[in-house]
Amino acid sequence: MTTLASGTDTLTRDALTVLQPGFPGTTAPDWLLRRLGEGLASVGLFGRNIASSEQLAALTAQLRAERDDVLVAIDEEGGDVTRLEVRTGSSFPGNHALGAVDDTELTREVAAELGRRLAACGVNFNWAPSADVNSNPANPIIGVRSFGADPALVARHTAAYVTGLQSAGVAACTKHFPGHGDTAVDSHLALPRIDAGPEVLAARELAPFRAAIAAGTRAVMSAHILVPALDPDRPATLSRRVLTDLLRGDLGYDGLIVTDGMEMRAIAATYGIERGSVLAIAAGADAICVGGGLADDETVRRLRDALVSAVRAGDLAEERLADAAQRVRALAHWTASRTPAAGGPRPDIGLAAARRALRVTGEDVTPLTEAPYVVALTPAASIAVGDETPWGVAAELSRLLPGTETGSFTGDGAGHAALRAAGDRRVVAVVRDEHRHPWMARALDTLLTARPDTVVVETGVPQAPARGALHLATHGASRACGRAAAEVLTGR
Repeated sequence: MTTLASGTDTLTRDALTVLQPGFPGTTAPDWLLRRLGEGLASVGLFGRNIASSEQLAALTAQLRAERDDVLVAIDEEGGDVTRLEVRTGSSFPGNHALGAVDDTELTREVAAELGRRLAACGVNFNWAPSADVNSNPANPIIGVRSFGADPALVARHTAAYVTGLQSAGVAACTKHFPGHGDTAVDSHLALPRIDAGPEVLAARELAPFRAAIAAGTRAVMSAHILVPALDPDRPATLSRRVLTDLLRGDLGYDGLIVTDGMEMRAIAATYGIERGSVLAIAAGADAICVGGGLADDETVRRLRDALVSAVRAGDLAEERLADAAQRVRALAHWTASRTPAAGGPRPDIGLAAARRALRVTGEDVTPLTEAPYVVALTPAASIAVGDETPWGVAAELSRLLPGTETGSFTGDGAGHAALRAAGDRRVVAVVRDEHRHPWMARALDTLLTARPDTVVVETGVPQAPARGALHLATHGASRACGRAAAEVLTGR
């Protein structure tokens, strides 16, 4: 593709305005600041950009010195998916824990406190909440990121989350439209397909999005999924039938539509990010998220040039690109003009919620008094979660019972290897979605046969039957959930 001049004409500025790129490092690179001056209106933050809240505040101030109304977006769901606390684990439980409590006022309060912390760091746009109904227990990418499997429950908590987050002046981005819950494929890796009929989709997948729209969500994120009942040819992100006819038309949504990451293989490996971005804007998307894996000036230039070339070739209406850019600017104006609701910080609300979400089964409630051996039966980390984020209860048990040791085990032979490592110490087995991993269930069989006093902590979706001398379901693997479990185990 021929490189276009990086001028500041309206078409070029609009093309830059609709991009939401990521970038490397904990300070803004020169190329990013230059692009902000040329028309770029948004940036996306990930764990690689954050070392501390103070550093994050300095980074967002650096961006605003170049453009005072810049949208600073982040993928901060709380729970297992955290960027703000990527190296320690989140001090908030995630959606599944909040759904297990089923107190919408608590969900609103948690989201408001999360929003307050983001706003204090200069972040004004959050790619959350997940409004997906986790109807498929085999789902490898949603799971505890969902409030649950019941559409009505997910709908009321999605609305509460949107309300709480936006009360702090942070725009909510409800995702992943039209619903990513009934999939068994991770769209980071391939293109999932949902074969539900129109009636099921309307009653199940769309219910939480209707609730989010009624609650005033400022943005909606599209899913890279193929839903033949809606469009047999193109994934939702690239489908006019899904984004314009359904979301804009049938559901009456008038806010910003942003794509999921265009570098995800569901799009990048099938359409490519340049063509995919053009098709997404043409279909009705207003902003292109890119940067989870691609984060450089070359990517921004390629996408800008692809959009400008598509307009000049007649493949993308100039009015559609202008409309998309105007929606981005409208959201930037909304965030810049917001006054957060009154109320002080609630630093303990996350732990309080995690404690309420904990479910304990079994008769052995004798507190641990000696340092145990924590057996972490570890599946591959979801790309959405990130393998740099710690999970489980070992760190919190170590804080309460110094001398606690832990080891990670996976695959065939995990149970026997764990027994050898544990020696004669009490075993605490930490699992994640036991129902999805036959090897994990076999490892637990081995542990419980040899050591019936083994305590089991399920940190994923508690779909498998509770077993062990004591079984704790945390409904998530955040630091707050781990601490709540450790408190129960130690009687603290």
